[in-house]
Amino acid sequence: MLRIRQIVFVVRDLAASSRRLAELLALDAPFRDPGVAEFGIDNVVFAFGDQFIELISPVRADTAAGRHLDRRGEGGYMLILQADDFEGAHARIRALGVRTVWEKTLPDIRAMHLHPKDIGGAIVSVDQPVPPASWRWGGPSWRIQGGARGRQRVVGVTVAAADPPAMAARWAEVLGRPAAISHGNGMRLGLDGGVVDFVGARQTREGITGVVLRVADEAAVRSAANAPASAPSDSIEAFGTRIALESL
Repeated sequence: MLRIRQIVFVVRDLAASSRRLAELLALDAPFRDPGVAEFGIDNVVFAFGDQFIELISPVRADTAAGRHLDRRGEGGYMLILQADDFEGAHARIRALGVRTVWEKTLPDIRAMHLHPKDIGGAIVSVDQPVPPASWRWGGPSWRIQGGARGRQRVVGVTVAAADPPAMAARWAEVLGRPAAISHGNGMRLGLDGGVVDFVGARQTREGITGVVLRVADEAAVRSAANAPASAPSDSIEAFGTRIALESL
């Protein structure tokens, strides 16, 4: 099993972006993780169904997040995938020569951040929580929202690549997934309950350029985003990212 559990965006103004995200998706108060200080950042983590949306912002000079902002501006920064065989994933990644930029073993979770130069497109983390329904990075008291909002999901991520077939093949190899298939003008890699689409990097650099959210009230999200009538009916723009919307 390998599924999307958390998506991370880097932003310049954490407080303003946090307020906007909460209003946009009608989310409960976020968790602020003091542990991220080791990366020179501050953050907020919102529960979205049983998944999570995190915003980060640098608080000191010469950080990876700050360099991302300087090069590409705000946008998708990191994808955290939940696995059920961390040992197998770790062995495969080592055998393929993929470096890690951070690893952590705790009683309730194991995690490894893969070096973006060895996989391409973004920082990808492979994590295994114990028990599987838990999620340390969401904080000690996170909860699934009631009603339909509790069934909301992050179901897709779009990654811009100079060579979409090559990057899709590398992700499949590193993550131990079936080969990506042709989809539209790019390639699609299947995950459990979600997908990663690789598209041509045109004017933007390589990286996460879009996400797909399955939401309880699509009209309310568009209204909160103040989306103009001329905007595509199935997406909004926020945090330097195209957010495609699907209804539950």
